[in-house]
Amino acid sequence: MLIDKYGRQIDYLRISVTERCNFRCQYCMPEKPFSWVPRENLLNYEELFKFVKIAIDEGVTKIRITGGEPLLREHLDRFINMIYNYKQDIDLALTTNGFLLKSVAKKLKDSGLKRINTSLDTLKPEVAKQIAQKDVLTEVLEGTEEALRVGLKVKVNTVIMKNINDDEILDLYEFCKSKNITIRYIEYMKNSFANSDIKGVKTEYILKTISQKYKFKKIEKDSCSPAQYYKDKNGYIFGVIEPYKDDFCKTCNRIRLTAEGHLIPCLYFDEAMSIKESIKANDINRATEIFKEVVANKPEKNRWSEESSSRAFFETGG
Repeated sequence: MLIDKYGRQIDYLRISVTERCNFRCQYCMPEKPFSWVPRENLLNYEELFKFVKIAIDEGVTKIRITGGEPLLREHLDRFINMIYNYKQDIDLALTTNGFLLKSVAKKLKDSGLKRINTSLDTLKPEVAKQIAQKDVLTEVLEGTEEALRVGLKVKVNTVIMKNINDDEILDLYEFCKSKNITIRYIEYMKNSFANSDIKGVKTEYILKTISQKYKFKKIEKDSCSPAQYYKDKNGYIFGVIEPYKDDFCKTCNRIRLTAEGHLIPCLYFDEAMSIKESIKANDINRATEIFKEVVANKPEKNRWSEESSSRAFFETGG
C-alpha cells in the first residue's frame, strides 16, 4: 500500500502513452505544431508494462490510459491486454477524444478494457470544428455509439466555455441522458498552452441552467473522485469537476507516468522523476524506489495561486 505524507492512499496510475494528438483544441494546445517525440525517446509497451507491474504490486488498483490521444499509438490493445492478463480485476480505463474509436472499440473491449471517457464539448458540427480546429463531430459520435454497442462503459467529459458552447449545457445533458451516459462538466483549467481568449464557466452557472428544466439532488461524494455527482428525479446521474475548489486535492490518489518515463505527482506541478534509465536497465528495485519517492513527495495542493500552469496537459493526460 502506498501512502503519501498527507495520509492519502495512492492507488491510481494514469499513463500517457503519447503526447501526440489529432485535435488542436482551444483549451489545450491550439497552436502546437503537429509533431511527435522520436520513438527511441519513448518507453515501449514492454518497458511501460515493467513499471505497471511494480505499480500494481505496490497497491495500484486503477489504471487509466491517456495521451495526447492514446489511440494514435499503434497496437494499444496489446498493451491493455498485458495489463489485463497480469491482473484481471484491475480497473482499466481509457480517455480518448473518440475520433478513432469506431474502428478499435471492439478490439479494446476484447483486450480487457472496461471503461472509456470521451470528449464531447458540443453537438454542433461547426462548433466542434471551431474547438478542435478540425471537422470531428461525426467520427466522435460514431465512436461513442460503437463503444456502447460493444459493451464498454462510457462517460463523457465536457468543457463549457463562454460564448462557444455555454448555450448547449442542456442539449448535451439531454443527449447523454438519452444514451444513459454519464456526462461530467469540467471547469476550464487555465494553462499556458491554451488560447488566451478562452473563458470558462463556473459550476454554479451549469447547475442553475440544468435546474431550469430538471430537479436534482447532490449525491454523497466518493472520497477519491474528482467529480461531484448529482441525480435528477428520473434517476439520471451527472457530474461536475471543480479543479479550483479548495478541497479538490484533499483526497487525490493519482500519480502520472508519461510516455518518456517521467513520474509526475500532480497535474499542475512541473517537478518529475524519471524511471526511464532504471526500467531500461531492468533495475526493478531502483524503479520501485523512485516510485515510492515520488509518492512520498506528492504535494498537498496544486498551485492555484499561479495564473496558469506551464505543464502541458497533452503530456500528462489532463
